[in-house]
Amino acid sequence: MGQSLVQMYIHLTFGTKGRRPLITDKVEERLYAYIAGILKKYDSPALIINSVPDHIHILLRLSKNFALAKIVEDVKKDSSKWMKKEGIFDFKWQLGYGAFSISYYNVDIAINYIKKQKEHHNVKTYKEEIDGYMTGHNITEYDKKYFWS
Repeated sequence: MGQSLVQMYIHLTFGTKGRRPLITDKVEERLYAYIAGILKKYDSPALIINSVPDHIHILLRLSKNFALAKIVEDVKKDSSKWMKKEGIFDFKWQLGYGAFSISYYNVDIAINYIKKQKEHHNVKTYKEEIDGYMTGHNITEYDKKYFWS
């Protein structure tokens, strides 16, 4: 009998619809815990979750048993419902997302990057961050009109 070994790390990021600053200090830690619970259900544990008011970053270890698109769909759908139950009634996530593979050897770098999001965004907007990432990593399939809707 064979064994399937999978160790895929994904840096996932997506914003609030219209980049509205709705992820407040009051709710962020509980939101992270809620999202971590959803990811655990999909055998895709979060290594770190952090945000600024208009977007979130998640580093997760992707399960071999579930498609990333399904996981992201449920994370966004369920956490959006949760935010509404928390009193943020007009909360919605953007339609798209960014998901980038991270080498096992770069996990610590990704964790530190995500950990420092609040400091990072004192000098750079989310759009500048994503545009720079796309350019710096030669990602040519990036269509800004869809990502920023």
